[in-house]
Amino acid sequence: MFSVTEAQLLAWLNPLLWPFIRTLALFAGMPTFSQRNVPLRLRIGLALFISVAAQPSLPEMPITPLDSVPALTLLVAQQLLIGLSMGFAVRIVFAALEFAGEIIGLQMGLNFAGFFDPSTGAQGTASARFFGSMVAFLFIAINGHLLLINALVQSFHAFPVGDEPFAFLRAVQPQRWGAEIFSIGLWIALPLITMLMFVNLVLGVISRVAPQIGVFSVGFPLTVSVGLIGMVATLPLMQTPFTVALERLLAAFS
Repeated sequence: MFSVTEAQLLAWLNPLLWPFIRTLALFAGMPTFSQRNVPLRLRIGLALFISVAAQPSLPEMPITPLDSVPALTLLVAQQLLIGLSMGFAVRIVFAALEFAGEIIGLQMGLNFAGFFDPSTGAQGTASARFFGSMVAFLFIAINGHLLLINALVQSFHAFPVGDEPFAFLRAVQPQRWGAEIFSIGLWIALPLITMLMFVNLVLGVISRVAPQIGVFSVGFPLTVSVGLIGMVATLPLMQTPFTVALERLLAAFS
């Protein structure tokens, strides 16, 4: 007769439970997968698939009885915290490029053409939405999903499931990552900002030399044209800062 003891059941369940919870928390915090149009069953299925596929690379998991509520609550909180922080790191990189689009749109004069973004529930601009769409495609093109899965597996070696569930906060301090949005965004938008500032300086000199030229009627289409050309020209160069920023933030989990 086939029988399973409680120790055998826990030995089978624990190695799958903790990676599953951490991966599911990652999907809940990262862009694209956390949107409403992504079905919950898809996220659960992907989290279970990654948890099963990553078993050979994961360290040994502690066996925690399911009736031990305090220890179980702390371990679940640890997995949720680390998974959400990884999703937050990816979201910061996405937000940095959207912030770069906001700055470029402000310099181009396109920020008056705002619209409601249903994914965030806030007001968005055309340039920021364009950069957000491009970074989503770039994330797949550079195998960012593989970098993320590798960081997820390495996080179990750097921050194993154990008795110190909040040691991750002391070591990584994810509350400081918000400043990365501004530094990375300005870093990416700096070439276009410099180009548009040079165009504005030229328009200022023209307005002083030839006041009869309507600078306001000529300046806006010129600025928009130069900005659009600059955006198209710098798109191939976006891969390097995006990859460096993503690897730098995910390195905290290795």
